[in-house]
Amino acid sequence: MRPAVSDLPDGLRPLTPEEAQTRRKRSLAIALTLGALVILFFVLTIAKLGPQVLQRPL
Repeated sequence: MRPAVSDLPDGLRPLTPEEAQTRRKRSLAIALTLGALVILFFVLTIAKLGPQVLQRPL
């Protein structure tokens, strides 16, 4: 449900459907990029530690 224009703070207006779709696509792209970076950093960390990390004494 979209808020009425009078319910919004000064200087804001409701988004058009095109603007909302563009915002969703941008948010999805940012989320996927962030997820890819997390996976990349994890893989690089494991690769840098090497296989010896699994054979350490407890």
